[in-house]
Amino acid sequence: MTNKTHHTAVLLMAMGGPDCLENVEPFLRDVRGGRPTPPALVDEIRERYRVTGGKSPAVSITQEVAKKLERQLNVAAHRRYKVYVGLRHWHPFIKETYAELLKASPEQIIGVCMAPQQSSLSTGAYRRKVEEARGECGDRTDVTYVGSWNRHPRLIAALADNIRLGLLTFPSDVRATVAVLFTAHSLPERIVAMKDPYPDEVKGTVEEVTRFLGNQPIYFAYQSQGRSNEPWLGPTVESMLEAIQLAGHRHVLVAPIGFLCDHVETLFDIDIELKQLAANKGMRLERIAMLNDSPALIETLLDVLTTHESSFCIQS
Repeated sequence: MTNKTHHTAVLLMAMGGPDCLENVEPFLRDVRGGRPTPPALVDEIRERYRVTGGKSPAVSITQEVAKKLERQLNVAAHRRYKVYVGLRHWHPFIKETYAELLKASPEQIIGVCMAPQQSSLSTGAYRRKVEEARGECGDRTDVTYVGSWNRHPRLIAALADNIRLGLLTFPSDVRATVAVLFTAHSLPERIVAMKDPYPDEVKGTVEEVTRFLGNQPIYFAYQSQGRSNEPWLGPTVESMLEAIQLAGHRHVLVAPIGFLCDHVETLFDIDIELKQLAANKGMRLERIAMLNDSPALIETLLDVLTTHESSFCIQS
């Protein structure tokens, strides 16, 4: 019989997304904390998912990352690992996955947010979901969390490589003047007063990647601001696109460094909506490939986890 106790459980946490068009409304209800979503907004969001494949690809991509990461962690390892996926706003919910991973009696659990930049409103919320699950299960297993990895060298190198590849899609005679527009998901502006690390975390990633881009024109904007009455972090991608045009650029490469994989914010907000806005301005806009389940991301996560575990063992 296999000994269930000698392994580490790794919990990959992400926002999640609807797995079919029928589940767009309940997904949005969970995102909104149980508050009903106006029907017109449900229809609008459902249409965005319809034209980009009928569901969020992020869930299956993250599950593939988990499989590949588990294989790599267990290659010549001194201990065994099992990697799980738990989502904040859809199935498998973090609490569902947490209850499931406990069945294998792990010696320890390591939580990893699938977002390199930390924020109390995003990655912090994932950790709170884990603590809620621990409480409901009455669990006392040691749990640690990987912190910020926004400047990790492997992550930065992978993003820089994808930008270089993205630039190759433009004619050679304009390549040096293509504006690289870095983006990250916006959050409510109140995080500034909270001294939340998110703006600096995002800035740190941009600064590190920019070091590899020479004299390429660089811009930054927040995208996908929420539908609420409170102000959200800016500048918006729409206003920045106008600024780029006024600066004389006609070619733009969007680098969504705040995201790891494809989802509606890249497939629709950038690839369809922003691309059309650029075309209306007489501009050509392209986007870099996301890391998704690429070897580059797996190697980054592998290094992030082993470094974290080594540090935790030393502290213990």
